[in-house]
Amino acid sequence: MGIFSLVTGWPGSSGFGSASTAEQVAEGIDAGNLTAIITGGASGIGAETARVFALRGAHVIIAARNMEAANDTKQFILKSNPAARVDTLKLDLSSLKNNAGIMFCPYQLSEDGIEMQFATNHLGHFLLTNLLLEKMKSTARKMGIEGRIVNLSSIAHLHSYDEGIRFDNLSDTDGYSDKKAYGQSKLANILHANELSRRLQEEGANITVNSVHPGLIVTALWRHSFLLMRILKLFTGIFWKNVPQGAATTCYVALHPSIKGVTGKYFFDCNEEKPGMMAREENLGKRLWDFSEKLIKSAQ
Repeated sequence: MGIFSLVTGWPGSSGFGSASTAEQVAEGIDAGNLTAIITGGASGIGAETARVFALRGAHVIIAARNMEAANDTKQFILKSNPAARVDTLKLDLSSLKNNAGIMFCPYQLSEDGIEMQFATNHLGHFLLTNLLLEKMKSTARKMGIEGRIVNLSSIAHLHSYDEGIRFDNLSDTDGYSDKKAYGQSKLANILHANELSRRLQEEGANITVNSVHPGLIVTALWRHSFLLMRILKLFTGIFWKNVPQGAATTCYVALHPSIKGVTGKYFFDCNEEKPGMMAREENLGKRLWDFSEKLIKSAQ
């Protein structure tokens, strides 16, 4: 997918492109036998993803920090779709003792002493996925239905620290960059997806794992960098998406039948793309996995 396709919305080989919406990519799909847990589903593209999943019949669990917002989203979905199956679950991914995501925030640590963007965007999801994994495996085995895990990454994974992941000084203030820390967490999302995919394939589990870049969208994620967002949009406005377009790639990878059996891949504008070089390093993914497990054990 080149600049022309990005700007014009011209579809790629999947039949969809940057202009496609979540409803369009899920059109005609019956998700009535699926349960979807959506982190950060209380607002932005997470809420739109939850709405479209529910529209296609899935049982949706909105996992969020802000339960008031989560319940508001639930009621919004039920208002237009009274038959929707929607539940809410309180989930704070910044705390290992307890889609969701944060971006470009000033230096701060989670209550477990881990750099906040890494803790929330990667480590919380790593732990949640591991906690749900055995249940997903048994359900996929008993029901004969492919399980799908989708990590929401970003093109920002290309702008991490020079070493990719700061294993030796992850939570140090020295050298901290809010932009690079965000890129690091998004790189970790892809590496996690690829390594989990590799492990599940070795086991023969009927579960796929992929990562996606939703595109540039105005959401609450920009709350720490509102001025930067305004400047970027001023000069790159033609590349920005609305929320239904921003949720499209997640819904496509999670629901579309053409993605059956596809795993360990990175998607952008509903089409498979090649991520950055570091995101393709298998040894880096293995090291991140071991590092993440050690951090979780030390926090428990």
